[in-house]
Amino acid sequence: MTEPLYQPFPMLGPGRAQIWRYAPAHRRPRHFHSEPELNLIVAGSGIFGAGEAVLRVSAGDLLCWPPGQDHELIEASPDFDLFVAGLTPELSERVLGKDSRAALAGPSRLRLAPSALARFRSMCAVPLPGQSPSAAEAHVAEFWREAHALRLRAGVPHALGPRALSSLLERPELGRNAVALLSRADPSEVSRHFHQHTGVTLTRYRTRLRLLGFIQKVDAGRGTLLAAALDAGFGSYSQCHRAFLRTLGCTPRAFFGTDLRRHIEDAVSPWSPG
Repeated sequence: MTEPLYQPFPMLGPGRAQIWRYAPAHRRPRHFHSEPELNLIVAGSGIFGAGEAVLRVSAGDLLCWPPGQDHELIEASPDFDLFVAGLTPELSERVLGKDSRAALAGPSRLRLAPSALARFRSMCAVPLPGQSPSAAEAHVAEFWREAHALRLRAGVPHALGPRALSSLLERPELGRNAVALLSRADPSEVSRHFHQHTGVTLTRYRTRLRLLGFIQKVDAGRGTLLAAALDAGFGSYSQCHRAFLRTLGCTPRAFFGTDLRRHIEDAVSPWSPG
């Protein structure tokens, strides 16, 4: 699998929550970001890629992409339609409270009952432009809370893959052995179940989460690149530099100091629905 792009969830202005409707012309390539995301498929059928996994979806499916999970719409029927919702990590945690990590680490796909699909579709179809930022955030938060409550009830909270992912989402600095200790399982078993759950190796996913933390800390102006790297869980700046170059395809200085970042974040893919 080639490395996906880092592309933040497209918020509107300074907002911390957003719901977008599917637009083929703006289909994004395989990417990952720090914002958790929900996809509500309301019509047609399609195929998503996530790590090495392939998910075939149709109207009534609710998909969840936690922070660091790469995803891409690979194929779609001519009548394919979906809503895409995202929150900043901080707002998502506030909305979900103590259930935040367990909810985001749950199953990637949930099949909705017709009544739930109808309710969520009507909630997502409410126009957000023109509303005050607080009103828009409150509306998206209501959908977010209800959708994840369903996911929590339908999930398998004690499955090893979700448990390991939950630990990493909370503490990206953890190594495999530490994750295994928290999951109360053998490290090789944890790695296998994590890979099955996310389609990505634990080491690769952990690196993405650390890089997301590094970018966030640099953007917030928290000291030097070295300080941000250490604070994000890397053992040294050179380790962070190598991971950054390997994962994002450029050096940190080029990413933060030139227009390259904007070109990466704004990239779209040619698209011909199936």
